[in-house]
Amino acid sequence: TLAGGVDAFDACLRRYRYKGKFEFTYVSLSQVIVKRLSSGTRIVLKSHFGYEILKINIYQDQYLVAHTPDTLLIGDLESCKLSEVPWSGSGAERFIFDNAAVCMVYNAGELSLVEYGRNEILGSARTEHVSPHFISCRLNEAKPKGEHSPEVLENKKIAYLMDFQTVRVSDLVSARDVATISHDAKVDWLELNPSATKLLFRDKRRYLHLFDIATQTRSTLLNYASYVQWVPNSDVVVAQNRDNLCVWYTIDAPERVTIFQIKGDVEDIERAGGRTEVIVDEGINTVSYRLDETLIEFGMSIDSKDYERAVSLLEQLEYSPETEAMWQTLSALALTHNKLFIAERCAAALGDTAKAMYLRKVNEAAEEAVRSNLVTHGHEHFVVQARMATLDKQFERAEQVLLEQGKVEEAMEMYQELHRWDEAIAIAESRNRPETEELKESYLQWLLMTGQEEKAAKLKEKEGDVEAAINLYLEGGLPARAAVLAQSPQHPQTPEMLETIAAALSRAGLHDKAGAFFEKLGQPERALEAYRKGHAYRRAVELSRRQFPHEVVKLEHEWGSWLESQKQLDAAINHYIEAGQYVKAIEAAIQARQWSKAVQIVDMQEPQVAERFFKIIAQHFEETKHYENAERYYVKGRCPQEAVEMYTKANKWDKAHKV
Repeated sequence: TLAGGVDAFDACLRRYRYKGKFEFTYVSLSQVIVKRLSSGTRIVLKSHFGYEILKINIYQDQYLVAHTPDTLLIGDLESCKLSEVPWSGSGAERFIFDNAAVCMVYNAGELSLVEYGRNEILGSARTEHVSPHFISCRLNEAKPKGEHSPEVLENKKIAYLMDFQTVRVSDLVSARDVATISHDAKVDWLELNPSATKLLFRDKRRYLHLFDIATQTRSTLLNYASYVQWVPNSDVVVAQNRDNLCVWYTIDAPERVTIFQIKGDVEDIERAGGRTEVIVDEGINTVSYRLDETLIEFGMSIDSKDYERAVSLLEQLEYSPETEAMWQTLSALALTHNKLFIAERCAAALGDTAKAMYLRKVNEAAEEAVRSNLVTHGHEHFVVQARMATLDKQFERAEQVLLEQGKVEEAMEMYQELHRWDEAIAIAESRNRPETEELKESYLQWLLMTGQEEKAAKLKEKEGDVEAAINLYLEGGLPARAAVLAQSPQHPQTPEMLETIAAALSRAGLHDKAGAFFEKLGQPERALEAYRKGHAYRRAVELSRRQFPHEVVKLEHEWGSWLESQKQLDAAINHYIEAGQYVKAIEAAIQARQWSKAVQIVDMQEPQVAERFFKIIAQHFEETKHYENAERYYVKGRCPQEAVEMYTKANKWDKAHKV
């Protein structure tokens, strides 16, 4: 025309519509434009390897899956993220789109994970159980609490069933297994929390369990749970136990649970517009129960390491078991990340006055170091580091920090404040400090003031002052230790000291040790007396055989009597025999039901001694149906009528007539 013209050409290999909702335009064999007809939005599907796109499917009107001869293209039409991964499948693959960040491809017993936007397979797992209830995948939804670095850029884990009673948790970044949980019942549901540090799972018996991946510990939350779910984007757990709605705002303290009474069944958890509600179906009506958003936001603040906001949230709440657990969690994290002012506030909130005051001093030292331009951050100063190591009971670390800075006196003072005098003295001796002896004397006085005579005695013994050590052992009521020390040939003691030790042993009731001590002193009479008082008859008999042979029989009698009084009748028999007390030996044997031994002793005695026991033995043989032996002892005991009656009862008429 006079004004010119524009010709538009739409060049493509082919074009067709998919289910009336999408249009596929093949620009080339390896490139297709996918257009959503309802909105006109487009996405270019292209094989980076130049392979021909053979087949395209769209699932749930959102997820795109295309096949080439050697690769698989998977994409999310909402986020416009596409992935192409090498693939040589059977054509019978099953695609699972339950997770918004990853597509799961199940083929021939193997589950492969493809993250949208990445051209490689994220990971794989061997499992036969691909129900959404049996697989939980978390990809960078939240960083694990307590991680030091900004640092942890990737947090990707999957939990799945190896079999119905075994759960495995794998780290997809490092391609290693981080936990394997064997259970005694079939698992019917599992899910990781957003930071993938804890796993909830329920078994067929409806028992609800929590597994902590970091500590590899398991705890049972409920013995019946008909519904359980993590609150979206938080570490809060909601579960139903019959007519109770149970909420764990702080899952790190599973014993702290908030319970609501409900009528009906929990259907879902809705979180939007700063509100979190649990929807309960009561049959006719649907009721929503609102959760405490402040407590939920606390967990989100912890995940994002916004500890100042976490403090402000907790300060708005009344003190309760739930908030106490949260203050404790925040305190531990604040100390881990050197947020010392926040740690001080937490200690004050928990009523730990001593810790709060200690942290106040640490914070003052940190502020002073920053004001003096010694460090940029207060927690980097060596004094602060040493004091925090002390708070964490890492005393050797604190000592090392101080000694590296040449602060020997400060290291010694630290140990003295903690009453760890041994370490303070060790530092003084290693550095040849002039106050070493004064320090040792102070330590000794402190031990005596606090009633620790035993430690004071050990200190003196270590220094070689044996006499002082013995006196301290005696003061501390440890005469046995004093006796051992006094018997050392390198340290002979005066007779007065030995007598004092012996008397202390006797007063303490350590008669056997006193006897041994008297033996060492060459006083066998007193040793024998001590052994008798302590009922150490074995040592008394051994001593008597060497020194007082005429006392042996008497001691054996005493030994037997003492054993009988202790109800040790079996042991008393032989000692009565050794003492010639055969009547007592027989009586002990009968009481101990040692009939064979009693019969043996009776048969060795004169008739006038044994006669009183014949009837008793005969009655025993009658009870055990040894009739001939019973007859013999009845006759010996001049009780033939009892023998006749015995045979009559047993229907042995011939033998009764014979008797």
